Amino acid sequence: MGDTQDWTAAPGAAERARSVLAAAWSCTVTADGAREEYVGAHTVTDDGAVRLTAPDDSALLTAAICAPRQEPSAVLEFADVAPVPVRGRIRARLHLAGWFAADRGALLFRPTRVVLRRSSGAVVVDLGEYAAARPDPLAEAEARLLTHLADAHPDAVERLTRLVRPESLHAATRVLPLAVDRHGLTLRIERTHAHGDVRLPFHAPADDVGQLTERMHALLAQATAAACPRALQRQRADGDG
Repeated sequence: MGDTQDWTAAPGAAERARSVLAAAWSCTVTADGAREEYVGAHTVTDDGAVRLTAPDDSALLTAAICAPRQEPSAVLEFADVAPVPVRGRIRARLHLAGWFAADRGALLFRPTRVVLRRSSGAVVVDLGEYAAARPDPLAEAEARLLTHLADAHPDAVERLTRLVRPESLHAATRVLPLAVDRHGLTLRIERTHAHGDVRLPFHAPADDVGQLTERMHALLAQATAAACPRALQRQRADGDG
């Protein structure tokens, strides 16, 4: 897991949390010791509250609404799953603790604590920053963009490895796109018994898919001008043998 490039711009914790919410299709609700999974049942307000549509007979949510006001009534959990099948596919988990209240035929959940858990550790997100943040502009398109890159353009992914330090590619068995945001593309480098991630920064932020296309073309042009990493050259030679 130790592959790194020089530090580059990346989404902050509040923006990352809001991006997980924007892209998530399901969530797990825990209240009064019970857990229920909801699929396609939530939306997110501008300030980060979660509106949940639940069955009228949901005992779990009834318990959440009636919980004592001295403690959070529920915890919502969202998983950030990489759209491309890689090892260690869950990129992050978002936990929201807070209160449910009835709202126009649905339940409105307002968080009082926001925790983003990634492989690098857990971060408690400031509530004011969370409410003010906006999702990355590519968050809802990311799954489509990455699966298209992996499935239709594996040659482009291989070419991009020319921008990775040779030592990060040592013993690599597979390289796949793991994530993309307005600041850059992250590649997952898999080995037989381990994996690591390397980030390729864009020369400028991409605020929409059109700008992302230009940024990717710029990265590929940069990769085309670079020499093929020796580590991959050796792998190809061994494979040809």
